[in-house]
Amino acid sequence: MTDLTALTLDDARKGLASGAFTAVELAEAHLAAMEAGRALNAYVLETPEQALAMAKASDARRKTGEAGRLEGIPLGIKDLYATEGVRTTAGSKILGNFVPPYESTVTKQLWRDGAVMLGKLNNDEFAMGSSNETSAFGPVVNPIPPANWSEEQARKALAGDKQGLLVPGGSSGGSSAAVAAHLCLGATATDTGGSIRQPAAFTGTVGIKPTYGRCSRWGIVAFASSLDQAGPIAKTVKDCAALMTSMAGHDPMDSTSVDMPVPDYEAAVGRSVKGLTIGIPREYRVEGMPEEIEALWKKGAEMLKAAGANIVDISLPHTKYALPAYYIVAPAEASSNLARYDGVRYGLRVPGKDIIDLYEKTRAEGFGREVKRRIMIGTYVLSAGYYDAYYLRAQKIRTLIKRDFEEVYAKGVHAVLTPATPSAAFGIGEKGSADPVEMYLNDIFTVTVNMAGLPGLALPGGTDSKGLPLGLQLIGRPFDEETLFSLGQVIEDQAGRFVARRWW
Repeated sequence: MTDLTALTLDDARKGLASGAFTAVELAEAHLAAMEAGRALNAYVLETPEQALAMAKASDARRKTGEAGRLEGIPLGIKDLYATEGVRTTAGSKILGNFVPPYESTVTKQLWRDGAVMLGKLNNDEFAMGSSNETSAFGPVVNPIPPANWSEEQARKALAGDKQGLLVPGGSSGGSSAAVAAHLCLGATATDTGGSIRQPAAFTGTVGIKPTYGRCSRWGIVAFASSLDQAGPIAKTVKDCAALMTSMAGHDPMDSTSVDMPVPDYEAAVGRSVKGLTIGIPREYRVEGMPEEIEALWKKGAEMLKAAGANIVDISLPHTKYALPAYYIVAPAEASSNLARYDGVRYGLRVPGKDIIDLYEKTRAEGFGREVKRRIMIGTYVLSAGYYDAYYLRAQKIRTLIKRDFEEVYAKGVHAVLTPATPSAAFGIGEKGSADPVEMYLNDIFTVTVNMAGLPGLALPGGTDSKGLPLGLQLIGRPFDEETLFSLGQVIEDQAGRFVARRWW
């Protein structure tokens, strides 16, 4: 039997349907790979007994002809998603022992369609980070080693302090690393400012941030409620489309969930893109952008043009304000959302001499440095005397950013093509320790999508001079993820998949 973990999700479905292997065999192969890859730190909790029980039930359903669209497919679940009876920490110390008595809507829909849970995936604490280094469980390692390192050198670093190995991106670094390392066939993720698309770009995987409201946020630990959106990371565009079809849908438990029919996203994969108009925004050519990123962008446009799409220059004039506005809006909402973690109702409790002392000690010990920083920023911009000057102004800029996209799409543009990140993956410990703004700049190409509530797809477009994957980003019209999947397949067909070699 071939290595079952090397299959794509789509190939695994075909193998299961043909009887080439069972869901139990598929789960067992991934559980063995997870054990062999523990040093990558992609999983914070493995659930082998539950995985095998779900796989066994899946095989039984298949025998009775009741197979769902994801029947028997083993998935990793980002530790931001509540899983009933299974520890959910949001990558934090303050929720280190929280076991939810309920299931998030998105994961409930995945189990409804027959998927199998392998375990909970590492992420930046409360999804605040761009490298998966802020997690209370330690950093995740990108399964792609530095280009100039031997496998022996990489293994030594993996067994030691991990310094110099590459980050997988954040906050969904566990999701992207697990998919790239073949530790699951797909993974759930979340995106507040690029936390699906940037990790996908860094690991040579495919990730989509759906339109705001397309997937329910119920049961997902909140970071910034008006920006957060659930989505998948997978090996291919078609695999991503398959997961999206199960994850999307209206949920009365989420007031921001949109009541619209869910298309068959897989049907859009392979659809002709001839005649579609693709915009190239001049404002994304930022100062100091590496030549390799510029060359990748040009190459992506040429791929789409060769498939019959029309390439036009466009302007999104308020793009330059997106990053500073985002880092006002997101921390403001985070400071409000994280106020509930006070040591009184659930999570960590550090005793104090009175209720105020309990609050202060619990939050001081329970939150990590980056989360504390963002809470402080958010509290400041919402405070009396600064609300109008910062938060209100940032919201006005957000409206202008959204209007820029609306005007472009009204003129007949079907999607926008940009780079996904300003560079390839960087080393663990390389950025952000002294200057957090350096880390925040990783979101420069992605935050506009969240500010405008639009869908964005990231996928491999090529490699840099060191052989590390570089990602392209496609930004679509609201609720038009189908067009993104069609365009993404064109790029995937021409650029090819990026497959990490196994060295750990």
